[in-house]
Amino acid sequence: MSAIVIKSPALTIKAGKRALARIREQGLQPADVGILPGAAGGPKALGIQGLDLALFGDWLPRAPRERSLIGASIGSWRFASACLPDAAAGLRRLGELYTSQRFAKGVSMAQVSSSCSLMLEQLLGSDEASILSNPHYRLNIVVVKSHGLLQHDHRGALSLGLSSVIGSNLMGRARLAKHFERLILHDARSAPPLGPLSDFPSRYLQLDSGNLRHALLASGSIPMIMQGVRDIPGAGPGTYRDGGLLDYHLDLPYSGEDIVLYPHFTDKVIPGWFDKGMPWRRGDAGRLQDVLLLAPSRDYLARLPHGKLPDRKDFSRYLNDDAGRERYWRTAMSESQRLGDEFLELVETGRLSDCLQPL
Repeated sequence: MSAIVIKSPALTIKAGKRALARIREQGLQPADVGILPGAAGGPKALGIQGLDLALFGDWLPRAPRERSLIGASIGSWRFASACLPDAAAGLRRLGELYTSQRFAKGVSMAQVSSSCSLMLEQLLGSDEASILSNPHYRLNIVVVKSHGLLQHDHRGALSLGLSSVIGSNLMGRARLAKHFERLILHDARSAPPLGPLSDFPSRYLQLDSGNLRHALLASGSIPMIMQGVRDIPGAGPGTYRDGGLLDYHLDLPYSGEDIVLYPHFTDKVIPGWFDKGMPWRRGDAGRLQDVLLLAPSRDYLARLPHGKLPDRKDFSRYLNDDAGRERYWRTAMSESQRLGDEFLELVETGRLSDCLQPL
């Protein structure tokens, strides 16, 4: 007798209250999706590349419409790539450029910033105008303006500033308002589909050819790893940094009636970067009621090298073995095609609703 092979699901699929009821009743069509968030997470993005390719290279183009892409850090880079003339080629190029980054032990913040700036040049080329005029996608980039000691790139000052941030966050997330201001740079054709941002000082600024690259670089500028970006054109003087510091997983007040489709690295929504070690800090159910979250399942992760998605610690894990790290990351990218294939199979067969769990 031949063995019965049971296929382990590659995806964990969770939905907010309103999205859950809607999809169980009506199913899911690409025309239902109006917003896509993209979280901060560095190389983890490589581990869901196949999901991005299925969404932007196949499924969403089946129902062309205006959609808002809201990204912080690597999320903004993923979405800028998807706004290029060939979304799939842009996403693959991002994966290859990121994988090819090499940093020696003791690399300086200035050197990392220079390397990332070059990577951005190679990613975008001369296609800035196509991103800003994409007929279907409206790019929104989340950054923070830093206050106090976090304005500086001196490691001593930054260390003291970050210690103060950690202390403030322990006493209450709202106390981060004295350290950061949220800035969302958005497509000039439409404002971000968000309700009032009353949790932190926040403002909006239109994207243009003069600030797009500054915004993307700032949105990924992690303190102690990269230098902050000074004086983004139009934003005023100051030091601008990684949007994930405040909005790690984009727990934002999404507005409208559309499904918020969230291709994510994990099945949790953690509000800010400093909340990672605080399991009681999770996304607000009211803000996330229209979210449909797609993430790698535990079974899927267990079968990857090291049992996880790529992450920044791999630069240390594979110190002096860049070729080994690159093989690992390319394996993760290749395997991630399963994530995209499974999503397409579920929506095409109408079985997506059978897999839904509450978010």
